[in-house]
This record gives sequence, structure tokens and C-alpha cells, in this order.
Amino acid sequence: MAKLKWDQAGERLYETGTAKGVLFVQDNTGAYEPGVAWNGLVSVKKSPDGAEETPLYADNMKYLSLMSAENLKGSIDAFTYPDEFEACDGSAAIHPGVYVGQQTRVPFGLVYSTIVGNDTQGNSFGEKMHFIYNAKVSPSERAYETVNEDPTALTFSWEYSTTPVDLSAIGLEPSAGITVSKSEVGEAKFKELQDLVYGTEAEESKMPTIEEIIALTEQTTP
Repeated sequence: MAKLKWDQAGERLYETGTAKGVLFVQDNTGAYEPGVAWNGLVSVKKSPDGAEETPLYADNMKYLSLMSAENLKGSIDAFTYPDEFEACDGSAAIHPGVYVGQQTRVPFGLVYSTIVGNDTQGNSFGEKMHFIYNAKVSPSERAYETVNEDPTALTFSWEYSTTPVDLSAIGLEPSAGITVSKSEVGEAKFKELQDLVYGTEAEESKMPTIEEIIALTEQTTP
């Protein structure tokens, strides 16, 4: 039996960065339209809630523990956003450049990438793609300030919540998110997934389902 060892060369991993954001707006049927690039994406935070314990007692003792459902929620920060996101933010385009607020907020999907680094290869070690499904954002504050001697760009910020996707057909609990690691699924499968999400010269960008991602990445060798 091997003795445990810590902090071996090449095993000191870290994760950083947020880039390559892709927005997928849902149409009236719930299907995702072709993706559009999200420039100026600063951060995407995941702040799940739920999964709280409800203890039940019998015979003067703790009999069992029930856990509530977990919900995927968080926040998105960006310097700008695609025009297509206006509908997700509750704005309706009347004419080019003219928007009316307080409208029905359209659900969307979001894909973004993060860097996985280690102590020997730095930021070149790996990458992860994060998928968020059935998201909706709530109204957010926008603080416009005068230009002064300490200029800064306005950062837009939204709180989002999600509705989980039914995954009972593949034996999983409902979920609104999935993450794929390049170093674990292999470069070929990861590139295939990127081509699907980012599009190619021949194919439009597409938001794959969780089932499609699992099928695409199974039985691979890193």
C-alpha cells in the first residue's frame, strides 16, 4: 500500500480566469438559439443554495436526516453584453437602439471557460468549460458616475437563478450545470465540444444538452 504524499511536482493545481463567454437565448419553445459571443465578461460566480438538512426524531433520538433540493444560482459581472441579452434583462427592442424596460425576462444558457494551471506548466496545463442552463437574471443596480481624475468603466452586474434540467433518463438528479475538464476528457474530445459550442466555418454555434455532453465525452483517454 502506497504512502500518501502531498504537493508533488505537477500536482499543485489552481484555477483562474474567466473568458470565452457564449450566450444562448431561449426561444418561445424553450429551445436555445445559436450562440453569440459575450465580450467583456469579467466574472461568473456560482453560489448554490439549498441542500439543507431537516432532521427527524423518533424514539428520543435522531431517526434520519432529509436534505432539501440544491439550487444553482450566482452572479454575472461584465463591462458590456451582447444585444441579444437585452431580452434576458427585461428590455424589448422597439427600433434599432431603442429599448423599453420592465418587460418579460427571457431565460438563457451560458457557457464560459476557466484556466486550470499547475506548478510545472502554469496556465498552459488545462482548461474547463462551464455550462449553465435555464438561467434568468433579476433586476440590477447601475451606478453611472461623472468622469473624474480617477476614471473607471461601469461594470454591469446581474444575479441569476436557474431551473434544473430533468436528467432522470440517464439516472441522475435534475441539474442546471455541468463542467468539462480538458485534462481529464482529453484534447480531442474537448476540441470537439469547443467546435460544437463556438461553431465552425460550416456549423453554427450550438448549446448542447447535458446528455449530449456526457455522451460526447465518455470512454475517453486523457
